[in-house]
Amino acid sequence: MRIGFIGVGFMGRHMARNLLNGGHELTLFDIRKGSAEELLAMGAQWADSPRAVAEACGVVFTSLPRPQDVEEVATGEGGILSGAAPGSVVFDLSTTDPETISRIAAQAEARGVSVLDAPVSGGTVGAEDGTLCIMVGGDREAYDRYESTLALIGNQVMYCGPLGSGAICKITNNFIGLSLGVLLAEAFTLGVKAGAPPETLFDAISRSTGSTRSMQGMPNGLFAGNFEPGFQLDLAAKDVGLATEMARRLHVPLELGNIVQQRYIEGQNRGWGRLAAGAVAQLQEERAGVQVRSQPDG
Repeated sequence: MRIGFIGVGFMGRHMARNLLNGGHELTLFDIRKGSAEELLAMGAQWADSPRAVAEACGVVFTSLPRPQDVEEVATGEGGILSGAAPGSVVFDLSTTDPETISRIAAQAEARGVSVLDAPVSGGTVGAEDGTLCIMVGGDREAYDRYESTLALIGNQVMYCGPLGSGAICKITNNFIGLSLGVLLAEAFTLGVKAGAPPETLFDAISRSTGSTRSMQGMPNGLFAGNFEPGFQLDLAAKDVGLATEMARRLHVPLELGNIVQQRYIEGQNRGWGRLAAGAVAQLQEERAGVQVRSQPDG
């Protein structure tokens, strides 16, 4: 099958590679052609625009940073919908809010094109290993038709319901995980300043009720002072913002969520936007007057 793939950055390049390794032919587009060099060397084809990708392929995947990027790539001049034939299918693997995906889908439907939201969770490691969770919303027939293709990029593919359902699940998931990142920074600065080494805290908590998947990256991240992305703080701020905006629209109070959003925005204001989302912990380290770092042996 010839598949189109638009956006081969931190996440997209791994997902696209897994599709290639699964025996499919790929046509790629990214605003930086250099991002696609490895995939092109593996046999993928390059297209000069999203429109050209859609003209060459009956199914197109998008993996892009922001909802406005997704909308522009889909509906803008030279976008996917300007080249997609009736019967084509578009899966948006990005974290896009339900309102944006609904606007895109409405324009697509008028052209006989199906759009499904299919955000992924699992980070760059999950993208590389093909172990992502993919939360899909939209036309069930289109989902069933391409479920085996989705399974090449994620081993936990699930149908969540009508259009927008995948986005709702993903935004809620990221809101939890990113909020826990702020809480974990507070907890570990407390424990370390009280006298426990971070590794001891990690081991004890991992065996107890405070254990959470969100802290599993801390030994190679915060404890090592390693804030290389991964999932960038800019994207974390965007995702928390999607949650708080959805809450405002639905009149759901998010008192803790608003505090969390402020922390990520402050991290952006410090110039940390392109660092890993875990860099937000440095704000708490400064306030607490302690660093959560592994001690050298001996």
